[in-house]
Amino acid sequence: MTTTADNIQTNPDAAQVPTRIAAVSYLNTTPMIEGLDAWRGAELITAVPARLAGMVLDGRADVGLVSLADYARAGTDEAGRPRLTLLPCGMIGCDGPTLTVRVFSAVPPEHITTLHADTDSHTSVVLAQAVLAERHGVRPEVRDFHAREKLGSGDDADAWPETMLLIGDKVVTDSPPAVRYPYQIDLGEAWHAMTGLPFVYAVWMCRTDRADDPAVRTAADLIDRQRRRNRMRLDSVITAEAARRGWPGDLARKYIGELLRFEVDDRAREAVGVFLTKAAGLGLLRGVEVRWAG
Repeated sequence: MTTTADNIQTNPDAAQVPTRIAAVSYLNTTPMIEGLDAWRGAELITAVPARLAGMVLDGRADVGLVSLADYARAGTDEAGRPRLTLLPCGMIGCDGPTLTVRVFSAVPPEHITTLHADTDSHTSVVLAQAVLAERHGVRPEVRDFHAREKLGSGDDADAWPETMLLIGDKVVTDSPPAVRYPYQIDLGEAWHAMTGLPFVYAVWMCRTDRADDPAVRTAADLIDRQRRRNRMRLDSVITAEAARRGWPGDLARKYIGELLRFEVDDRAREAVGVFLTKAAGLGLLRGVEVRWAG
């Protein structure tokens, strides 16, 4: 595939010390990261969402697509500032149904007592608890659930917990048996019903003490340019990735082209603050200032 690599002016030192960009390798990140690995001044590193904040904090990555829960859990530095800063060059969000962040339950939501939570994502676990508390009046016990070890177990009911949270491509490509789970909650849709706002799962972030670092600024600029360019050729990008990941093409195009949001606008910024405030009020996350770069 063609990229913007040859059209971006780079620092002469970039070839010696690549800018390290850490992100999730799901279909939903394709519009932002497709083409980044072809830029000679950058190194694209992929990992599950739960690991990205640590990679930014310990210096293994200059910027990362970090979940909001991990932003809050990163805490503050010696000056009392959040240790991470949000970069408004892109995000993963939705403004209604998400499709790939879903609670599956064998019992009605108001009867849920235990939530087996996909360990790949921290923000989705907090969101699930907030939705269940506010909309259904329950505060279930949360247990780690290593979804990848269970997927593919077929219709064997004993292989599946009573209630579980799944995220990512596996919700579509390895969906659990529908007969086992008559009750399902799309968490993006539930959040929109609660607040009237979009939901933001992850935002590009850097360490606060590096917010003015040239490597961080270069990465943010590159990510913003690539996202805008990919938007102009979205159909071809989605078609190629959907086939590779086992998604039906029509569903992938609806998911990326209609359901998800990638641009940080005023409503998205508001949604970030509302989520962090709600989560802190429920005791799910520590209270933290929302700090945006620039």
